[in-house]
Amino acid sequence: MNLNTDKHFFQHIFLKRTVVAACDFILLAFAVYLGYSLRLGVVIPHYVKDWKNVIILFPSVCVMVLAFLGQYSTIWRHAGLEDYVRFIWSYIVGFFAFLLINKISLEAVLPITSSAITFFVGLFLCGLFRASWRAMKTFPFHHKTHSQPTLIIGAGDAGALLARDLLHNDTELYPAGFIDDDEQKLGRQVSGVKVLGKTSDLRDIVQRKNIQVVLIAIPAVNGAKRREIYDILSPLNVKVRILPSMRELAGGKVSVSGLREVKLEDLLGREPVRIDIEASMNYVKGKRVLITGAGGSIGSEIVRQVIHNNPSEVFVLGHGEQSIYLLTEELKTDVPVHPIIADVADEIAIENLFANHKPQVVFHAAAHKHVPLMEFCPREAMRVNDLGTRTVAKCAGKFNAERMVMISTDKAVNPTSIMGATKRLAEKILEREQRNYPETKYMAVRFGNVLGSRGSVIPKFEKQIASGGPVTVTHPDMKRYFMLIPEAVSLVIQAGALGHGGELFVLDMGEPVVIREMAELLIRLCGYEPYKDIQITYTGIRPGEKLYEELFYDENSVHGTLHPKIYVSNIKMGDPSRDSDIDSGLEYALRYPDEALRILKKLVPEFTTMVK
Repeated sequence: MNLNTDKHFFQHIFLKRTVVAACDFILLAFAVYLGYSLRLGVVIPHYVKDWKNVIILFPSVCVMVLAFLGQYSTIWRHAGLEDYVRFIWSYIVGFFAFLLINKISLEAVLPITSSAITFFVGLFLCGLFRASWRAMKTFPFHHKTHSQPTLIIGAGDAGALLARDLLHNDTELYPAGFIDDDEQKLGRQVSGVKVLGKTSDLRDIVQRKNIQVVLIAIPAVNGAKRREIYDILSPLNVKVRILPSMRELAGGKVSVSGLREVKLEDLLGREPVRIDIEASMNYVKGKRVLITGAGGSIGSEIVRQVIHNNPSEVFVLGHGEQSIYLLTEELKTDVPVHPIIADVADEIAIENLFANHKPQVVFHAAAHKHVPLMEFCPREAMRVNDLGTRTVAKCAGKFNAERMVMISTDKAVNPTSIMGATKRLAEKILEREQRNYPETKYMAVRFGNVLGSRGSVIPKFEKQIASGGPVTVTHPDMKRYFMLIPEAVSLVIQAGALGHGGELFVLDMGEPVVIREMAELLIRLCGYEPYKDIQITYTGIRPGEKLYEELFYDENSVHGTLHPKIYVSNIKMGDPSRDSDIDSGLEYALRYPDEALRILKKLVPEFTTMVK
């Protein structure tokens, strides 16, 4: 703002506050008049002088005290209960200040009954005056005619706060009613807005009230319920917004600005796993931490979480210079972050890194993970996923790292793909190094597909939808476990805290998701109708894929942990007498690429594939 604008702005504010103070003065003077007249019937001549003194002194003192305590800086049309409580206390201070001044200086006669009447009438009138500013914002005539009728699902604390925010602020949304399944709330009003019905009435209410926007204000609702609500609303041509999480409710932060569009993860029917990251990461505080594959989706998120928990140094290792460059440019931290461009299968580079910097905690996220691509590159898959794991794990033990956590996959269970088989072999390598270096705690973390990661199906579907379709799905019955990147990283971090060495951790990921249904949901979220606006076609199962994934070989060997959604099993998959076979097999496969697939099958007997 320029100087003239600033001047006019402050003049406007001063004028408004002066008007409010003047109104208070008049109302308080009227309270004094009532205090005398109601007590005495009329202000008899004996009290005229006292009455004239008090009718000036009382409003003056109260207004000055209210001003001193900041009551004229409150925006009363947005005021909450705490603002009215502060006003009451300020008024009480002003009243007693008046009594004290009157006692010391003027000694005007003010009967006790008149004092009480004056006090309560003044409080009532000034409080009512302030409440009227807020009440005016809630009246229907205040809202513009072009406001969009809005339905709020959830008449709890979050819904009530959201309704107040809509009513008391200039917005194009007007709350026409609530939906809530609590029978005791039906027909009643919450924040001045009526509860119109239950979820089963949603379709009828949207059509009858001409609802244009629906706001889901139930932060704790599970994914299945969100899916039920969305399935009802998706054919009705209404905008749907949602409160992201319970964190929005903390501190009264629920507002229109906190709403966002419904995302695919909101509707997958499984609640994200909650882990106390800070409590889980004590083992990285003050430690030197190495993250391999730091430029990838999982690795970069591990870096972000680690640097917020006070390690002494962080080494971010990746093979692609661009991803590491972008990551280090993004990070804003006082923790020393050292970018390292290297291949995890480069034994000289990795040993040199460990010898010079001696990382104490290692997160091994580097891997080739694209299933169909690795079907044509078995040697490269073994080089990175197996030789790379052996190199990092051996150096971790040799240079006395405290612990190493490796990222694995559900595709390592009864693998049908080269990628899955190499990760299975990586788990065996980790178990072997645990025997070789018992002072270092080795552990693996196995989970399913990650929403939003590089190469995941979601970006592919979104691109296909943006181009008008069709969306390609391999098979109508294809199922996969899905989780969010923060969940996956939470599991990795928690594993590092829970593990004592030689464990395999798996997240309870609920029921697997049918890829076809996920594609249909994504099409609807983009505003289209599946099979009408955007077609879905089936391309057939690709090499290495199977219809559904598994999490364990033997569920009887699985045990619970301190976290209710994390399970553990000992890796123990290798025969110690055949440890040398892994090394000789790897060396042979890397030297003779045409033999890589045969060697991989030999090292992982449970691996079955149609590829010759």
